[in-house]
Amino acid sequence: MTNPSLLILAGDGIGPEVMAEVRKIIDWYGAKRGVTFDVSEDLVGGCAYDKHGTPLHDDTMAKAQEVDAVLLGAVGGPKYDSLDFSVKPERGLLRLRKEMDLYANLRPAQCFDALADFSSLKKDVVAGLDIMIVRELTSGVYFGEPRGIFKEGNERVGINTQRYTESEIERVARSAFELARKRGNKLCSMEKANVMESGVLWREVVQRIGDTEYPDVELSHMYADAGAMQLTRWPKQFDVIVTDNLFGDLLSDLAAMLTGSLGMLPSASLGAPMANGRPKALYEPVHGSAPDIAGQGKANPIACILSFAMALRYSFDMGAEADRVEGAVAKVLADGLRTADLMGPEGGAPVSTGQMGDAIVTALDASL
Repeated sequence: MTNPSLLILAGDGIGPEVMAEVRKIIDWYGAKRGVTFDVSEDLVGGCAYDKHGTPLHDDTMAKAQEVDAVLLGAVGGPKYDSLDFSVKPERGLLRLRKEMDLYANLRPAQCFDALADFSSLKKDVVAGLDIMIVRELTSGVYFGEPRGIFKEGNERVGINTQRYTESEIERVARSAFELARKRGNKLCSMEKANVMESGVLWREVVQRIGDTEYPDVELSHMYADAGAMQLTRWPKQFDVIVTDNLFGDLLSDLAAMLTGSLGMLPSASLGAPMANGRPKALYEPVHGSAPDIAGQGKANPIACILSFAMALRYSFDMGAEADRVEGAVAKVLADGLRTADLMGPEGGAPVSTGQMGDAIVTALDASL
């Protein structure tokens, strides 16, 4: 039996620092649980551009297509702001999503009990929050044609096209319905059917899939702007939310801050099943490359560690081990350890990136 394979693309900024803490968790599994991963590493983003003149080399793309899962750190930084759009670091990430056909982006927003006071919302609004946003990731306005900046008469015009096919909506809807069945059996679909034809089609297709294939799942619809308002008013009314690429980008970032810090939140991008039955998958923290703190040991590694936990759950069928990692994170937070981004007004001394990773490994030891 072959070991599960994992390609690590640490990327730029704090990416290598937080990924080093994930490597501690991977090593722990080999030493303490007898679970060994075949790990390879490569470049993506600005560091890939520095070496190859492209944010994602073709050989790296080929590797990503072959492994069981890809774990990515972060890409980008001000060093690359002046590059042509076609070779900006973010294009490497977009290429991975597009060519791996990772159409369903899963972004959980979970508020750990120890951090309920850290949210900008009242404690009773966010305490116990556990929702999942499923964002369509490979179509919509970020990929639609025509797009670009063109000259019309005496001025320029910027054009982006919102475009969805029925099949693109169907497959992400099914992913969301399946996830809802495993959670609270409740799904809310968000779009702008009141002003956008693509929203009308989205609502019709999601409703049809619900009626014909998932009649046991409670389905509701909401305009995306109203959904944003309701997420800040009473987020615990939701369980699973499915939405398009643009609205999913906005709503998942909004939901992220309900928990208090982007440094806490993982994500999974899933595609069609491979020959082994597992979906093609890329896992990454929600936060960016944070170049202002890169190399200083201030970064919070929890989002990246929880992204690895999602890989255990969705790519390697190790749900109990994913629970173990998440439990270790919860214990460390309950014990009062905080990286700089989680320091509240009460003050105190934050732990470093490495100290947080070490504490989670210690908590894993205690779980045995």
